[in-house]
Amino acid sequence: MRATLILSDGTVFRGKGLGYEGKAYGELVFCTSMSGYEEALTDPSYKGQILIFTYPLIGNYGCYTTELESDRIQVEALVVREASKEPSHHAMKRSLHEFLYDHRVPAIEGIDTRALTVKLREEGVMPAIIQVSEEEVDVSDLLSELKDMPPYGKLDLVSQVTRGDVKLIDVKGKRTVALIDCGVKRSIIRSLVKRGLNVLLFPAYTSSMEIRSYDPDGVVFSNGPGDPSELRPVIECARDLIEEVPILGICLGHQVLALAMGGRTYKLKFGHRGVNHPVKDLETGRIFITSQNHGYSVDPQSLDGTGFIVTQISLNDGSVEGIAHKELPVMSTQYHPEGHLGPRDNERVFDEFMRKVESY
Repeated sequence: MRATLILSDGTVFRGKGLGYEGKAYGELVFCTSMSGYEEALTDPSYKGQILIFTYPLIGNYGCYTTELESDRIQVEALVVREASKEPSHHAMKRSLHEFLYDHRVPAIEGIDTRALTVKLREEGVMPAIIQVSEEEVDVSDLLSELKDMPPYGKLDLVSQVTRGDVKLIDVKGKRTVALIDCGVKRSIIRSLVKRGLNVLLFPAYTSSMEIRSYDPDGVVFSNGPGDPSELRPVIECARDLIEEVPILGICLGHQVLALAMGGRTYKLKFGHRGVNHPVKDLETGRIFITSQNHGYSVDPQSLDGTGFIVTQISLNDGSVEGIAHKELPVMSTQYHPEGHLGPRDNERVFDEFMRKVESY
């Protein structure tokens, strides 16, 4: 199959088709991870986006469905330099091509992903459209169609990835935390359960009154896609609960907590997506290598008067990576403490939250 990738500025890339024959559009972003493509493809935070892997060979160990972060592929489409034709792993069940096809996700391979990544670093992320077809496509028609698509930041993507009902994961623990599912990764749930916490999963737009009726010992606001400033019901919920129980925010949840107390967020030029992002803890001076996936960040100047202080920063660009309230048991991280390519020292975030819950 043939494949065509068209950017909103009219740039055209032609390559080979992979996965499902069809068309998809979204915000074009890149990820620097060298492995973990199953986890990335199924991360709900990528909803509404076309994902580029900067590592040149993807799919070499196949797909074996045990490392999925949700029940389906969440990216709208995939861009790779080369997809492995002969994957090898004792537990693999499907190739990358088959995995994409099963979930009706189109992809393109055989293009210069290095040049494409440099373009996004210099000009910023932008809308794009992919067409996988046996026939030649009309570029002008696709570009016209792309220009009519709504901007990424105005899409209600959270409603597409959140759960539809309340669910209790009962591990017979002494404490129960409410998890506001804005597109939560399964690894976050596993990290809480592993620490003996019962987890109440709530749809993203659940009111604070309903959450309060379950009398949780703590609340977690999860990761998710889209512009955090558009999530007014979630922000209002966080504002209502912030003085009542220990709260942990992760990624999108981190931004929601800042907004709930009067802070501001802004869109990064090309975001942070990968597993090799250095973060400095301002209290201890320690450097942590973190897993990240976000396109928005908290404005540190806007935190004056909110009660929050910046606890961690990115060593790549100085952006905010962690905040904590001066008086309340409330903390958050922009990175993913459950994500790791090797050492698991970032899981200390869950341990600290656990201590706050137990002493509440």
